[in-house]
Amino acid sequence: MNSTRQSRAQQDRRLQRSYARALRDYLAGNGEEGLQKAYEIGREALAAGCGVMQVAAMYHAALAGCLKRARQPAAQGRVLARAKEFLNESLSSHEMAHRGFRDAVSALRQVNETLEQEIHRIAHAVHDEAGQLLVAARLAIFGVAPTLPDGDRMRLQEVSSMLDEVEKQLRRLSHELRPTILDDLGLLPAVRFLADSIGRRSGLNIQVESSVQNRYAMKVETALYRVIQEALTNVTKHAKARNVEIRLDCGKERLQCLVHDDGVGFDAGLAGSRRAQRGLGLVGIRERLNAVGGTLRIISQQGQGTDLVVSVPVEH
Repeated sequence: MNSTRQSRAQQDRRLQRSYARALRDYLAGNGEEGLQKAYEIGREALAAGCGVMQVAAMYHAALAGCLKRARQPAAQGRVLARAKEFLNESLSSHEMAHRGFRDAVSALRQVNETLEQEIHRIAHAVHDEAGQLLVAARLAIFGVAPTLPDGDRMRLQEVSSMLDEVEKQLRRLSHELRPTILDDLGLLPAVRFLADSIGRRSGLNIQVESSVQNRYAMKVETALYRVIQEALTNVTKHAKARNVEIRLDCGKERLQCLVHDDGVGFDAGLAGSRRAQRGLGLVGIRERLNAVGGTLRIISQQGQGTDLVVSVPVEH
């Protein structure tokens, strides 16, 4: 860990020196070539993980040195005017990255909306169309049963019982794919229905507490519902927990959600790896939250359970 920090510090100092040298060259009259150097340093800083504030800090440190050498107010004015062009060019990579991220988020939002529409269609088909076929099968059984010997009628009764179980499973699957209660009544009733359903199947004691009373934009409610659904799936698969607490609260600007379990926990640092995120479903959670401007924080240690903390901007 210390070697990593030292390496990062050395990289930052090297970038600072390169930035200061390039700015001095540009101010000395190295026109287009100087701007090209500014762009290259900006790209290098972006690749090294430096944010806009870090680049701005390098710029201000380099500019301070140039202003000291200029001394006269008129010369300092010229330095400031030209240095602005250098700063803009050095930040152009970050600007392009920001635009790319914004476009990616917009595309992700559209993908999620299309996916939800398709899920809604499938859920409708499972619930209504498959349900109608099961009703038709039952009617056929009831129609033919009186004409059969007692033994055959008993077997048909067994088939009818199996069809009843199939209908229950299809209804459950339909509700979990896209609960109509989410569309009709909102996030909190849908989460309570989900918690009750998963609790009965898994044996988990799932408590839902909330101060939320309003309805929110459907994309916000859907995103949070899917995040909670994935979090509960993780708990049932990996956590070996007995109790789960789901807490929903709303401030003036953000909707907050906490999913806490008392399971075995895990190393939250290792969960940052792409492979671990896939195993825990964190990639899907982060993508859904990114699409609505939300954030995710994971607090966990081995043997001490896990907290999943989610925050989403409010849209009524």
